[in-house]
Amino acid sequence: MAEYTPMMQHYLQTKEEYKDCILFYRLGDFYEMFFEDAITVSKELELTLTGKSCGMEERAPMCGVPFHAVEGYLNKLVQKGYKVAICEQVEDPKLAKGMVKREVVRIVTPGTNLDMQALDESKNNYIMCITYIADKYGISIADVSTGDYYVTEVDSERKLIDEINKFSPSEIVCNEAFYMSGVDIDDMKNRLGITIYSLESWYFSDELAETTLKEHFKVNSLEGLGLHDYECGLIAAGALLKYLYETQKRSLDHISAIHPYSTGKYMIIDSSTRRNLELVETLREKQKRGSLLWVLDKTKTAMGARMLRSYVEQPLIDIDEIKKRQDAIEEINQNMINREELREYLNPIYDLERLITRVTYQTANPRDLIAFKNSIGMIPPIKTLLGDFKGELLQEIQADMDSLEDIYTLIDASIQEEPPITIREGGILKENYSEEIDRFRNAKTEGKTWLAELEQKEREKTGIKNLKIKYNKVFGYYLEVTNSYKELVPDYFTRKQTLANAERYITPELKELEDMILGAEDKLVSLEYDLFCEIRNKVAAEVVRIQKTAKAIANLDVFVSLALVADQNNYCRPKMSENGVIDIKNGRHPVVEKMITNDMFIDNDTYLDNGNNRIAIITGPNMAGKSTYMRQTALIVLMAQIGSFVPAASAKIGIVDRIFTRVGASDDLASGQSTFMVEMTEVANILRNATSNSLLILDEIGRGTSTFDGLSIAWAVVEHISNPKLLGAKTLFATHYHELTELEGKLNNVHNYCIAVKEKGDDIVFLRKIVKGGADKSYGIQVAKLAGVPESVLNRAKEIVDELSANDITEIAKNITVDNGHTPKKKKERLDEVDLTQMSLFDTVRDDDIIKELEEINLGNLTPIEALNKLYELQNKLKNRW
Repeated sequence: MAEYTPMMQHYLQTKEEYKDCILFYRLGDFYEMFFEDAITVSKELELTLTGKSCGMEERAPMCGVPFHAVEGYLNKLVQKGYKVAICEQVEDPKLAKGMVKREVVRIVTPGTNLDMQALDESKNNYIMCITYIADKYGISIADVSTGDYYVTEVDSERKLIDEINKFSPSEIVCNEAFYMSGVDIDDMKNRLGITIYSLESWYFSDELAETTLKEHFKVNSLEGLGLHDYECGLIAAGALLKYLYETQKRSLDHISAIHPYSTGKYMIIDSSTRRNLELVETLREKQKRGSLLWVLDKTKTAMGARMLRSYVEQPLIDIDEIKKRQDAIEEINQNMINREELREYLNPIYDLERLITRVTYQTANPRDLIAFKNSIGMIPPIKTLLGDFKGELLQEIQADMDSLEDIYTLIDASIQEEPPITIREGGILKENYSEEIDRFRNAKTEGKTWLAELEQKEREKTGIKNLKIKYNKVFGYYLEVTNSYKELVPDYFTRKQTLANAERYITPELKELEDMILGAEDKLVSLEYDLFCEIRNKVAAEVVRIQKTAKAIANLDVFVSLALVADQNNYCRPKMSENGVIDIKNGRHPVVEKMITNDMFIDNDTYLDNGNNRIAIITGPNMAGKSTYMRQTALIVLMAQIGSFVPAASAKIGIVDRIFTRVGASDDLASGQSTFMVEMTEVANILRNATSNSLLILDEIGRGTSTFDGLSIAWAVVEHISNPKLLGAKTLFATHYHELTELEGKLNNVHNYCIAVKEKGDDIVFLRKIVKGGADKSYGIQVAKLAGVPESVLNRAKEIVDELSANDITEIAKNITVDNGHTPKKKKERLDEVDLTQMSLFDTVRDDDIIKELEEINLGNLTPIEALNKLYELQNKLKNRW
């Protein structure tokens, strides 16, 4: 180390303390990086790599970025998953003796980035801490930009993944044991794009967690925080808070409360269902437009947008809470004039949650405070309007909403209406706020006048007619008296310099004026900065009141938005119950009906219950609307449990604990999984984790394999779901296997539905109406024609389908014994009862059957093509013989 320059020695010492970070080291107007950091950053940010003399023979690799534009470079590195330590100059270079003192003032990570330009204002930026201890997962989640802070714990990997999908954190920190838990860490990093770091073991000690939480919330016991039932979660919460202290290096006063929650409070929606239902973004483009959130989001504030997103991602299962939300929406729409007025008042409100974080971090500038003032100026009229509403939830919102008039008055009296962005150049404070500031401002503009007045006053007072006030850089301001008037100089004149023909003097009053005039600019800027910081700290001291009010505004914004959407789109209020019945009349897909420009969306009914209408088998051709119909049912149920009104003429919704979807198919080549493997993995997840209170949306199960294997799997899945002892969940099951329609009548809770189609010769028209009964055709060739398949291919397909139809397996499917769960049989007993020669579902035969069939063939009566077909049929039977 001795060979390095002092600056480089300090750099290396600092880098040693922050080995896992890229170190941004402040040198003048740049942040510089050296050695490996410089090489990494130059590649990632495409910067020029240079070198710097460091005391060694070879120059140290170096690259740098301007300090005034650092946020853009920081954001790019953080988005790529890097941690960045900011080493700042912490003393004025003008006052420094020797090397300027530097310290790491903050560590920026994906989950702690506070730059407004980098954050999506409509989405929380969560950081999650996971602690794996004794087969339990403690989970704590925080959004540093808003101060939200949650804790829970779960007992299975599946529930953990559900929480990760719910919050979509940008960063996860965990203990080393989590890497040994069996959770697929690489999948989280690669597919979900989450940055994951393991922390040292000392972060996860019980004692540290308890101490950190007590000190932060200033309590003597954790009982009052509601953490008594979250032993593992408490450790995660303490570790996360300690990590935030280590990275933010400040008080974190804006994290003013911790919210324990039970995962059983919300409907569970797994990652596949979130994607398939396109709740917050579309499946392909990953855009908000075309998602459920796009339809529902008419919020006016960033806080309301984030709150609505959390509603969509966390539907309720508490029927009373749902009804309270419905009451609020209904009452708002009964007062439409007030609703529109509320929207007008909400529109100018800035993001109070993230503004108060900037205030507590002491990074808010004067314009932030003006935005803050203008925002809270809307609160009194909002509170007045809310006084007209009687609903429980709206009254709670009004009670939680503090008018914050004292903060408004403080900012209004002090900060200029159009202040500068910077806080060290003056021009921030209004006149008459501070007498001292006004005096300094006057000194800048009226200094010459004051000097002239003093000069005239001293002439009259002393009788020295040629007395003058002059200035030079060495002595400053002084009174000059010629020798001819020296005898008239009074006692309070203090000699400063003697010249050949004159004397120069100073008086206490002139000295005071000199100090004021010469130091006015610097003192004015310094005093304004100090007073601005004082004002900002006064606002920061009210963080709890402000955050509570911000949440109330966010909730109000959500309900006003949902009310407007319900009114504009003719939604109805669903009747909620716990009897398991889903009865939707004239239901519509909330997104598709908004995307269709010709206003021709066809509505449909849905009826499911826990009894004889548990499973609907839906058949019909592709493009007819099966998937849209099933998705719309799931979305209507989900919207109802958000508390929203729904697109239907009427709806009765029995609470469901979770929604599962298996829609569409695609290869996951990156993980080496085929279409069918992906499909079967999702089916396995559904069958293992669904309950009798769940809603299942299953589309084309078994499509990724051979016809016989696929049909047998689909058949067995329906049997499993229909059996109350095994699952018994409400299910919409779309399929191309018309053979499954045979289950109606064999299983008393299965009913057939199909998409109505009108045939016109070889053409078809999709009526997009769900009707009772099963489809007898797939209309595949007609759909191929609509898609533009060449005529020659279509004609050949018709010939082949005519030949294959002679071997239709539907007739044989009618004879399959069904396992309805009421008379369980051993596998051998069932096989003995089934005539295997008739079980064409599996197309298995004995050699004797084939020989017998050969003996009975009358070759003389067969045409050549019939003989070839018969030979082909027998050959296939031999390949699949028992």
